[in-house]
Order: sequence, then C-alpha cells, then structure tokens
Amino acid sequence: MYDFPLFVGIEEADIKKLLSEFNAYNMKYKKDATILSNVSRTSQFYIILSGKANVTRYNFNGTKTIMEKLDKGDIFGSFSGTSDDDLYVIASEDTEIITFEYNKLINRSGRNIEAHNKLIDNVLNKLADKLTSYNERIEILTEKTIRDKLLKYFNYLSKKQITKNIIIPFTLSDLSDYLAVDRSAMMRELKNLNEDSLISSKGRYINIKY
Repeated sequence: MYDFPLFVGIEEADIKKLLSEFNAYNMKYKKDATILSNVSRTSQFYIILSGKANVTRYNFNGTKTIMEKLDKGDIFGSFSGTSDDDLYVIASEDTEIITFEYNKLINRSGRNIEAHNKLIDNVLNKLADKLTSYNERIEILTEKTIRDKLLKYFNYLSKKQITKNIIIPFTLSDLSDYLAVDRSAMMRELKNLNEDSLISSKGRYINIKY
C-alpha cells in the first residue's frame, strides 16, 4: 500500500504509527467524483493511495483546464499556496486517498521523530518535483501554436519516460484541456504531425521520429 516515493526510507510499521498519530483516515471516490472542491480553502493534506485524479480549473463560462495530473503517491492540499477558488480535484478513475491535518505533518512531535523527519524530507522532494512540473507546463503553454505545444509536451514525456515510444498519461480529451487548446484543432494537428512523419500515433501511444 505504501510502495511509493513519499514513504521511501520509512518502515511500514513506522508509517502506520505516524498515520495513527496524525489521526489520518482513508476515503474512496468513484470515477468523476469531486475529491476536493476548493483547494485554496482546505487545511488538509492528501495522499493518493491508488487511482488517478486531475487538478482542474473551471472558468466563468464552464470551460475546463487541467492544471495537474495526480497519480498514486502524489500529494495535494493546503500547502499548494494557491488563492484560486476555482480549483477542483476530480477523480479520473476509482481512487482512494488518505488525508490528515497539514499541521500534523509540519509539527514535529510524537514518538517517531526520525520517521517523521524522513517523511517531511520526502514531502519536500515531492514539492520540488511539483515545482519542476509547473515550470514545464508554463513553458508548454507559452508556445504560440498547437503544434509547438504538442511537440514540447512530447519532448518532456520522452525525457521522463526515457524513450521515444511514449504514453500520454491522459485521455486525448484531457490532453486538450491540459494544453488549453480546442480538442478538434488538436486532433487535426496530431494528424498533421503524423502526415509530416514527425510522429506516429495510435490513441495515447506516440512514437517520436524527430
């Protein structure tokens, strides 16, 4: 259950003791359920134990933008520092989370200080990874054309997955929301990239040829 980087270096028995001291509890959500409706107002710390979710923004006319993809072991909650009242966390498949008060994490107390310190180190590393991902997305969104956004995104995925045969971690519909582009226009550009022999694609599977 705890086999992901957030708990690396901590014995499972110590993890359970920490979570008990934090008064942590588990919750399960069905696909498309809202896990959190106002990220900026929560005092909770959340960890995804299984499943996937998206951090999503809806603007005044209902247009959706996916800000971040969350997977097993990812974290979200009050530490985000956002003042955006329009951010939601939506389960993209059946998902289980564990949650506790953020103050429980940052206040070092209890009997498992060494394990607690290691957990905080791991959280800081995870936040550093988040910052890198945010910067990458900003670079993608600053590209002027859909083609350039797609190619930039494919490059990032290739580096992360260490292969030119990449798998997009979104549905294509969600990818258009993540890139903040029209889905039909994005699909046309994917077709053009195939015809120009820059990629070969089948659904979420992309072979980069450039």
